[in-house]
Amino acid sequence: MAVPDFQTFMLPLLTELADGKEHELKDLYVTLAQKLNLTEQDKDELLPSGKQRVYHSRIGWARTYLKKAELLHTVKRGRFVITTAGKALLNTNPQSINKKMLEQYPSYMEFLQLSKSSQKESQVTQSQNLIIDDKNELTPTEQISVSFKTIQSELVDELLDVIRVSSPQFFETLVVDLMLAMGYGGWSKESGKATQFSSDGGIDGIINEDPLGLDTIYLQAKRYSENNTVGRPDIQAFSGALDMQRSRKGVFITTSKFSRDALEYVQLIEKKIVLIDGQQLAEMMIKYNLGVSVKDTYQIKTIDTDYFNEDQ
Repeated sequence: MAVPDFQTFMLPLLTELADGKEHELKDLYVTLAQKLNLTEQDKDELLPSGKQRVYHSRIGWARTYLKKAELLHTVKRGRFVITTAGKALLNTNPQSINKKMLEQYPSYMEFLQLSKSSQKESQVTQSQNLIIDDKNELTPTEQISVSFKTIQSELVDELLDVIRVSSPQFFETLVVDLMLAMGYGGWSKESGKATQFSSDGGIDGIINEDPLGLDTIYLQAKRYSENNTVGRPDIQAFSGALDMQRSRKGVFITTSKFSRDALEYVQLIEKKIVLIDGQQLAEMMIKYNLGVSVKDTYQIKTIDTDYFNEDQ
């Protein structure tokens, strides 16, 4: 038999989590392979890149889509539990779970809005299934573009999951590393540093933009859970910490989001305080290659018209 598509894995995957306990992805590979009667040949089938088993990829994407619908929750990297919404769905005794069914969940619909220029997300080809649907209205190039955005979105979530379970000290070092990777304080490897963790006075990191430290950026790092919003009082406290340093430039980075009051406050004051939320943080880490590495590379080639120009 062929390895089932990733939607086929959704229901058995969620069912395995029904006991409410933490489950590891590596264990689910084994359990689901047995549950769907995969042969050794099925389990040995690799993606074209040769770097991952097909059924591992499809189970991984089943997990991703269930997570986007908030039917399961990541405890730490590679470990998951079912959510209240996931249990409620199982209580309806569904015969299967697919993308169409997931559209009832607002968080999943938000996930589908990956590109303002494309409103056809529900027709996205299942690139991980190695097929192109003839009924798909998107061109192959558009399918690649949308699939790439889907993969990037999942990477953003994975990065934030890893960061949120890291230590506060590691996160403070991370935000300094990000500023350096972006080119701030690039005159020296020592131009950026995390402050003393026990008594930082509201300052978690410092970037010296010149050798004499005449122009300094101060950093604040808040490693919050996804639902813990950073409010105006936090930003006001950071503004006060900048006053203590006689500085007018600061960057406040969090793994969660900022409240509307916080966003409005930085527009009202004379100091230049830049707010970076969790989504922006992860996207910047990807853009500047911090904490990520290239998994696969695909090249799309076109005709070199200059080569075939016989009039030259």
